[in-house]
Amino acid sequence: MIDMIKSSLRLPTIVVLALVLSTFAGCSVMRLGYNQADYLTYWWLDGFVDFNDAQKPRTREALTQWFAWHRRAHLPEYANLLAHAQNLVAEDITAERTCGLWTEVRGYMDEAFERAIPSTVEIASTLTPQQIQNIEQRYIKSNKEFHDENLRGDASQRLKKSIKRTVERAEFFYGDLDNTQQELITRLVTLSPYDVNIWNTERLRRQQDFMQVLRQLRENGLSQEKAQARLRAYVERIHRSPNDDYRKYTERLSQYNCAFVSNFHGTTSAAQRKHAAIKFKGWESDIRALLSPVRTAGLPQIVH
Repeated sequence: MIDMIKSSLRLPTIVVLALVLSTFAGCSVMRLGYNQADYLTYWWLDGFVDFNDAQKPRTREALTQWFAWHRRAHLPEYANLLAHAQNLVAEDITAERTCGLWTEVRGYMDEAFERAIPSTVEIASTLTPQQIQNIEQRYIKSNKEFHDENLRGDASQRLKKSIKRTVERAEFFYGDLDNTQQELITRLVTLSPYDVNIWNTERLRRQQDFMQVLRQLRENGLSQEKAQARLRAYVERIHRSPNDDYRKYTERLSQYNCAFVSNFHGTTSAAQRKHAAIKFKGWESDIRALLSPVRTAGLPQIVH
């Protein structure tokens, strides 16, 4: 489930960048990372934009406020969801229930996006042409990295990498897999409708869409209400692509992936399910610890 969240957060928009570090529930450095998330996210964003002196304090303030809200509003719900998952993982689970879990998480993400929109619009509307060009250059770099990681080599080589990656993720969650389980993963990954070229076409569309929205937010006379509406429309185009073929593809892929998880989970032993429950318990404990009255790291003032 955590991998699903992370994958869905690879979106080219400032709105969701602040959310990325809030989903550290699969990382061993979760507590440290979350307590410094406002600071780390600021530097991540600055690497894309290169904020000027006027934008820096407003961006730092917005991130600190957003993470304070997220800690208060969403972390308790994530902890409860993980507590529920510890019982759920002990049982067989249908594909429909698997998809239902994602729908539940999606609801929290939508709330987080909405909370970020006003400050995002405020800051994005001040971006200079050079800063927009900076973002485009970072996209060029990330696209090259994506190509090297996902499109290099022939289809058989990419399939082997995908199988290996999926086995490693399953073992991280369930512990050691037997030969039958590894063979099942090989078969299911091979039969998957996932097509990296289709996904790459969509991610490039999203990038171009986002750059257009950024330029629109700089229009003179554009009210905050209209600017926020344009950003919300962009987020909706992420959830529901204007490309009808892509929407049909993602629906088919989502159904397949939910069945994949359900079918594989049905093969797991009691020991493997216990291993998974312990993972969930560890993540829940980390989040409960974050709910104690500890302030976020805050962003240091930069002296010029």
